[in-house]
This record gives sequence, C-alpha cells and structure tokens, in this order.
Amino acid sequence: MKHTLKYIYSFCLLFSIFLSQAQETSDTAVPKEIEKTKPKAQAAKPAVKETKLDSIKTDRYGLRVGVDLYKLTRGLYDNNYKGIEVTGDFRLTKKYYLAAELGFEDKTTDDDRLNTTTTGTYIKGGFDYNLYQNWLDMENLITIGLRGGFSTFSQQLNTYKIYNPNPYWGEQPAIVSGQKYNGLTAGWLEVALGVKAKVFNNVFVGFGVQLKLLAANQKPSGFDNLYIPGFNRTYDGSFGIGFNYTVSYFIPLYKKKTIIPELIKKETIKK
Repeated sequence: MKHTLKYIYSFCLLFSIFLSQAQETSDTAVPKEIEKTKPKAQAAKPAVKETKLDSIKTDRYGLRVGVDLYKLTRGLYDNNYKGIEVTGDFRLTKKYYLAAELGFEDKTTDDDRLNTTTTGTYIKGGFDYNLYQNWLDMENLITIGLRGGFSTFSQQLNTYKIYNPNPYWGEQPAIVSGQKYNGLTAGWLEVALGVKAKVFNNVFVGFGVQLKLLAANQKPSGFDNLYIPGFNRTYDGSFGIGFNYTVSYFIPLYKKKTIIPELIKKETIKK
C-alpha cells in the first residue's frame, strides 16, 4: 500500500511537470503579435518658387556721322571726278533711324557725241529700318530704307560732235563749246540697303546700295543730263543705281533701358 501511494504520488508529480512544460512550449511556439508600426512619413518636399528673370538691356541713342570713302578716294585715280559725301543718321526708336546724306560732285562725262562737266550739290533724306537683332550690347545694323533726293547743279558743254549719217570722209572733229547751263535741278526716290558693323568703340564701317527712280529732271537745251550729282549717270533712263562705302562715328546722347524676359529660374524655399 505504501508503495502504491508512492507510485501515485510520483505519477502525479510527473504529470504536473509535463503540464507545466507543455504550457511553456505553447507560450514559446505561438508567435507574439507583431506590432504594427506606422510607416514613416516621407520627408516633405521643399516648396519651389518660380522666379522670372528679366535682364535689362541698355540701348544707346545718338547721332552717327560719317563720310563716303568711295567718293573721297575716287579722285585719286579718276582725273574726271571730284566729290565728297557726308552721311548721318539719328536713332529714333529701337528699330527706326532718321537718315540723310549731303554731298558735292564734279564729274566730267565723255560720251560718243558729247563731253560735259557736271558740278553741283545734293541732299537726300529719309529713314532706315534695322532688320538685325543684336546680341547683348552689340550695335550692328542691317538696314532697309527710303530716301528722297534733290540736286541743284550746272552743266558745261565742253565739246560736241555733229552726227553725220554718211561719214564718207570720216568723222568730223569735235567742236569746242564751253557753254554753261546753271540752275538745273533734279529729284528722285531711292530704296537704300545697307550694312554697318561696329569695329571699334563708337566707330562703324558700312556698305550701302541704292536703287533710284528719277522723278524730276530739268534738262539744258540741246542735250540731256548725262550725269546728275547724287543720282549718278542717267544712261538707263529714269532708273539709276549707286553705292557707298562709309566710315562713321557714333556720338551717344542718351540711353534707354529695355527689359528682356528670360528663362524661369526655380528656387527652393527653406521652411
């Protein structure tokens, strides 16, 4: 009996140990509930401010005065010509310029039948429009313009030949005249194309071509005007052409500021 109680007591002790171990196993086997963590909030993006950058360009306005080198130097190699032309323009707006030319010419023309000397002055006035878009502080010009021209001059008939339809004995010698016709006038319109490039500070070199249409022409009695100061020769009837090669100096008088919009720059605003 005593041994029986001992076995029962031992069995109960083992059973209680078994239950306690089973309880611990179940506690370790069952995973603990995972703590749900809130996702970290993404870092806030810094605010962006868009700034429109406007650059300020300063344009110079003033008077440009020059001289035609072609007319000035032509007399060095052409004994039948003397002349000078002074050019000028004044900037009115960003694109438009008032323009004028003033000149003097003394030209001897030797034709098949006539030899004449033309002496006189002329003036041309109008405007130019600049077609060129300059970069930064450049001041170059590619212009198209319109002019009205007027000349007052004299014609001297030096020699002439009488036309002989049957020159059996050859041509007759030229007859010396020396008769002079004063107070002659002529007027014309012209389209002027030109280029001016800044080569030094305030110094410009330019080249221009003019297409002319004669509107009024007072002729001397007995012959035609073979040459008109400022218009050039009249062999082609009412149409003429001219060109000049100029060097000029710009005299700045005042300035104007122009706002030029540029690209938008993005700036970060720190909070």
